[in-house]
Amino acid sequence: MLDYSHDDWKSRADALSLRNQAFIDGKFVDAASGETFDCINPATGDVLAQVAACDVEDVDRAVLAARKSFDTGSWSRAAPGDRKAVLLKLADLIRENLEEMALLDSLDMGKLITDAVTVDAPGSAHFFQWYAEAIDKIYDEVAPTGPGDLALVKRVPLGVVGAVTPWNFPLDMATWKSAAALAAGNSVVLKPAEQSPLSALRLAELAAEAGLPDGVLNVVPGFGVTAGKALGLHMDVDTLAFTGSTAVGKIFMQYSGQSNLKSVWPETGGKSPNLIFADCENLDAAADMAAFGIFFNQGEVCSANSRLYIERSIKDEFVDRMVARAQGMQPGDPLDPASKMGAIVDENQTQGIMRHVEAGKKTANLATGGERVQVNGRGCFVQPTIFTDVDHDDPLARDEIFGPVLSIIPFDNEEDAVRMANDSVYGLAASVWTDNLSRAHRVSDALQAGTVSVNTVDALSAETPFGGIKQSGFGRDLSLHSLDKYTALKTTWIKYQA
Repeated sequence: MLDYSHDDWKSRADALSLRNQAFIDGKFVDAASGETFDCINPATGDVLAQVAACDVEDVDRAVLAARKSFDTGSWSRAAPGDRKAVLLKLADLIRENLEEMALLDSLDMGKLITDAVTVDAPGSAHFFQWYAEAIDKIYDEVAPTGPGDLALVKRVPLGVVGAVTPWNFPLDMATWKSAAALAAGNSVVLKPAEQSPLSALRLAELAAEAGLPDGVLNVVPGFGVTAGKALGLHMDVDTLAFTGSTAVGKIFMQYSGQSNLKSVWPETGGKSPNLIFADCENLDAAADMAAFGIFFNQGEVCSANSRLYIERSIKDEFVDRMVARAQGMQPGDPLDPASKMGAIVDENQTQGIMRHVEAGKKTANLATGGERVQVNGRGCFVQPTIFTDVDHDDPLARDEIFGPVLSIIPFDNEEDAVRMANDSVYGLAASVWTDNLSRAHRVSDALQAGTVSVNTVDALSAETPFGGIKQSGFGRDLSLHSLDKYTALKTTWIKYQA
C-alpha cells in the first residue's frame, strides 16, 4: 500500500463501507431520537455519512450495557491471559484492516493518508498489543506486617470508564484511552469527536470480532453539549478520561462535582516551546524537526512545537532554513502521496486559525505563508505560516492556535530562553537543541513540561507517559502509569493464627 498512487487511494476510498450507527451492547443501533449529523470530508466539503447523533437516552443505554458487562464479570473477572488473547487479536485485526482504518481518519479529518497508514493506524495496533502484553505482567503487592497479619494490596478495575476523544488523531486517541482501560478489566463508553467518529465505530466492530464480550466497548457518536455532557454527568460512570481543549476539560471537572465525584483525567491544551541554542551544530536537523514539530498533522497537535525560541546570533540563518522548509510543505489532497500537508478538520477550525493569522500580520513579521488556499477548488486548507519577531505577549505566542502557525522569538541567553518558555499557562511538552550536555540537563530540568525532548521534538512511546502540567491537565496516557487512572488500589487485611 505504500506504493499506491493517488488514484489507487481514491478508488479505495470510494469503495469503503462506512459505519454510521452507534455501537451499543455489541450491536450497531440508531440513536433513540433517530437524529443524525453530517460527517464531512474537510478536503472536499462532501458529506461522507450521516451519523447517529446520540443524546442522553443513548448514553444511558451504553452505560447500562457497560455496567451489566462489568458486573457479570465476562471481561472484568476474565483471566489475564484471556483478556490478553482478545486484545492481541484486536491488534492483529487492525493490522489486517490497516488501509481501511487509515482511510477513515484521512477522509474524516483531513490528515495525510501517508501519515495515517504509516503512523496512526500501525500505532493503534502497536498500543493494543503493548497493553495486551502488559496484562499478565502486573503484580499485586503484599504489605509488610507483623505475625498473624496478611495485607494484600490489589489493583482492581474501576467499572465503567467514559472516554471522550478529540478529532486530531481519531483512531490513536480512541486507542490510548480504551486499550489501557480494557486491559485493566473495565468496560468503556467512548464518545469520539463529532468531526471524526468513523474509525472509532469500526474499531468497536473489530473489537467484537476479536472476541470482546457485548457491552464492554460501546461507542456513542454525537456532540459534546449532548452526548459528552451526558457522559460527564452520568451517575454510573466511575471515571472519565478526556483529551481536548483546556476550556472543555474544566467543564468536565465541573460535571464531576455536579454528579458522583467521578475521577476526571484531562489531557488538555498546549503551546509547546522549542529552544534552539547556538551550540547546536546540526542546524539542518534542528530545522527539519522544528518544521515537523509544527506542520505535522497540519499543526493540529496538542503538543505541537508552536513557539520557537532561537538564540539571536543564529536567528537569521535559522529563519531562512525554516522558511525554505515551510515553502516546501504546501497543502495538497490528503489522498495524494505527494502531498506534504493535508486539510484543516473543518470550517470553524479553519476560520479560527485565519483569525489568528490576520491579527498576527498586524503585530509581527510574516515570513511566509499566511493564506487560506483551496485544492482542486475546494476544501479547508491553510498554508504553513511563520511569523518572526513575535512579541512574547502577542496572542501568537500565547494562544493555542491548533494549526500550522509558528511564532519565532529570539533570545540572548539561557536564562532568558527558559523564562519565556515557562511563561505560559500550558505545560505539555518542550524541546531543546544543544550539543552541550550540561546545558541539556540543566535546561530540561528547568523547563515546566510533562515531556522534554532533547535534540528531537515531541518524543513519545508506549513505554513513557504522555501528559502535562499546569493548564495542560494532569491526565497521563501511555506507559504502565496510565493504568493508574483506570484502577483502584484495594487492601484486603487478613488476621490469622500465627
